Amino acid sequence: MHHLTNQHNEFGLPSLTRRTMLQAGTVSLLGLGTNHLHALNESTLAEGSAKSIIYIFLSGGLGQQDSFDMKPEAPDNIRGEFLPISTATPGVHICEHLPQLAKRSQYWSLVRSLTHPYNEHSEGHHVMLTGRTMKPPSFQASKPMPDDWPSIASIVGDQLPSSNNLPPAVVLPEQLKHRTGRVIPGQFAGQMGSKRDPWFIDASPYNSVTYGAFPEYEFHHARGKENNTKLRFEAPNLTLPNELNFRRIDRRMNLLGQLEEQRITLDGDASTASFDRYREGAVSLLTDPRVRNAFDVTQADDNTQDRYGRHSFGWSLLMAKRLVEAGVRLVQVNLGNNETWDTHGNAFPSLKDFLFPPTDQAVSALLDDLAESGLLDETLIVMAGEFGRTPKVLGLPQHYKKPGRDHWGAAQSVFLAGGGIMGGRVIGSTDREGGLPASDPQTPENLAATIYQCLGIPETAAWKDDLGRNRTHRI
Repeated sequence: MHHLTNQHNEFGLPSLTRRTMLQAGTVSLLGLGTNHLHALNESTLAEGSAKSIIYIFLSGGLGQQDSFDMKPEAPDNIRGEFLPISTATPGVHICEHLPQLAKRSQYWSLVRSLTHPYNEHSEGHHVMLTGRTMKPPSFQASKPMPDDWPSIASIVGDQLPSSNNLPPAVVLPEQLKHRTGRVIPGQFAGQMGSKRDPWFIDASPYNSVTYGAFPEYEFHHARGKENNTKLRFEAPNLTLPNELNFRRIDRRMNLLGQLEEQRITLDGDASTASFDRYREGAVSLLTDPRVRNAFDVTQADDNTQDRYGRHSFGWSLLMAKRLVEAGVRLVQVNLGNNETWDTHGNAFPSLKDFLFPPTDQAVSALLDDLAESGLLDETLIVMAGEFGRTPKVLGLPQHYKKPGRDHWGAAQSVFLAGGGIMGGRVIGSTDREGGLPASDPQTPENLAATIYQCLGIPETAAWKDDLGRNRTHRI
């Protein structure tokens, strides 16, 4: 098992033994022999395997035994209620409630052995969104801290150039928050400084009451199906005033409140020429028709909306696809806020009726569209959560009528497609209960290294912090 070394650099960050997550034996899932996995040049970008990444994040934690690593021979209290079905790949089976993905296994592969030591939501989010197992010294589960490790999205946004007037990395359709309103750590730039926070596209209003892919699949873990009529998926309105002048542009910069959660300060009286890169980017977002089209997903044609689904999961992945087409290098898609996938109770009806249908539909449509357009080979899709769930099915009768599973960092399955990946492969395995890696254990560092290597980002990142000081560390 590859892990953090005991070496640290001047900023106290661990130096990593770099290894892509998908390397297995002498041939990697990316189709590279180990002799080709040479160290990346630290001063220039290496040639990557993918132009873009779509990181689908399932906040709350998907149970591996109920989705991509089923244990049909295990006792009832481990295997759960779902049955496996065959995929288009002989010998590869997944949950019966993911039939569309099963038909498309030629496009995707699985890593069933990702592991880390955390069973708490905030710790799990931090490690899976930053790609670092060791917690920073000042970590707090209750809130983001300035010295948190930078998120993968923040590093990509800092290290890669913008394209077609769009930032290199965006997160949609909202920030990840707990039902209490607490902002979950791991999403931001941390020690890189707030100016390097990723761009957040707030298209889905935070909802502290219900969960899931509204309006069609909105639910509550204890109460079942719900319908909050106040929830509306709204892409940013990128329209210009009829008469454009710099003072009015400053007022229109309120759009960055929707697109850029770090709320970069835009002082009032701009001169005719002195725009910083954020101001220039905002103006470009207002004027570029490709960008407006990327955001206008709720007005897509009927056929497209029927394939992706007329719900927040479908609209989010359609937006991700359009942003990749427009030149964004990494799109993190949060499928469900408020730790939507946290199935402590009523797990099986919630997964069957509310969570799997829109996910199966939207991810399958994304695969089809990227394959048809020729973009799948150069777009890596990663789908994971902050952890898996316990091998044993547990009951919490004081809260839920039916059982579920608790948090479990020791094992989870990661879904990967595109980016040159050969489909229909399974890397790693878990024990008979699906609780511990049995072969080829992988770490969050391996996952992050795969993303960085695909994008051609060197192992050593360098930046200036908010005080203008030069900073470097191994990513």
